[in-house]
Amino acid sequence: MTAPLDIAALRAATPACAKLVHFNQAGAGLPPASVLEAMARQMEREAAEGPMEAAAEGAAARERARSLAAGLLGCSAAEIAIAPGGGAAWGMAVASLPPFAAGDRILVSRQEWGGNLATLQLLAARCGAQIAQIPAGEDGRADLEALAAQIDGRVRLICLTWLPCNGGLIDDAAGIGRIARAAGVPFLVDAAQALGQLPVDVGEIGCDMLAGTARKHLRGPRGTALLYLRQGFAAGLVPPWADTGSAPIAGGVAVPREDARRFEGAEVSAVLMAGLAAALELATELGTARIRARVAGMAGLLRARLGALPGIALLDRGGPELSGLVAFRAGALPPAALRDRLAARGIAIGANGPAYTPLDMAARGLDGVARATVSYLTTEAEIDALCAALAEILGGRNG
Repeated sequence: MTAPLDIAALRAATPACAKLVHFNQAGAGLPPASVLEAMARQMEREAAEGPMEAAAEGAAARERARSLAAGLLGCSAAEIAIAPGGGAAWGMAVASLPPFAAGDRILVSRQEWGGNLATLQLLAARCGAQIAQIPAGEDGRADLEALAAQIDGRVRLICLTWLPCNGGLIDDAAGIGRIARAAGVPFLVDAAQALGQLPVDVGEIGCDMLAGTARKHLRGPRGTALLYLRQGFAAGLVPPWADTGSAPIAGGVAVPREDARRFEGAEVSAVLMAGLAAALELATELGTARIRARVAGMAGLLRARLGALPGIALLDRGGPELSGLVAFRAGALPPAALRDRLAARGIAIGANGPAYTPLDMAARGLDGVARATVSYLTTEAEIDALCAALAEILGGRNG
């Protein structure tokens, strides 16, 4: 039997846990001491030796991060590119696809991230392509039968935001992947809320491309993200730009790298690479199966406690499993105002407006949600503290 996580030790190795009750993992995770120390060491090297002279350690950290990421995603290191953000990784994947033409169709999930939709809308406006929504079932997840019926010769891309940012839904990525593979349609997954929260196997999902930031459940530094590009599929992609790292010139001719590094820039922060490698090392050591079990347990407890509070309306939808992101409303209090009142008490939550998940928010008539996202660091005492604060705010005491 797998040993449970040593939560006390993990919290002791997370400086912010000493003073902050943190329910905003969906925004960014609390950095562990190991990440902070790795970054500080690299900064000290650069200060003592010079940034260019200390670059070798940064290059080694980037390759270590690439290898660790491959292990977490179930692919080869050659299929991993490191990007400066989740949006940049996702956008690079879309921009590298063969050009779209008038009449081409792009299918998106109902929970699609607003930034992804903005990118696709600008692309479609330039070329005359069309964006269509994958119908959702009663539980909010993609309706696979309806998706299969949408597939025709005009569908050029299927996009899925696997775990949305406005609720606990976990969509059926593998089911969508089976349909995409059978139809020969490229499949792009936004895994920003999944990486580091639950096991991710790109082979099982059947995706051609997968992107996600490292700042959330992986607890890596901001400005780092991962992009998976299936090796056989990536050969047909053309990055929109190149430099001396991605396509070095030999004999007067640019020669793109054959692996995912041709989707990376040569200029990269060695400090961030050191932090990313340390974060991936921790996730690998802990194991995503153990992380998932802990998060599911804490999220279930939080939902039960919130659901018992008068004035709290839970807004999560989903199938048999939900993520660690718990969406709710507290009476008539706007989510942003609730977030600010809790912040004054040392409790961090998130607040989402329609711009983040416009299709789903419009379909459900929501103008905003409060979100409390647990991590494996979350304790029952922190859940009690959040619920007590909510009860006081809703009761008008010290609010």
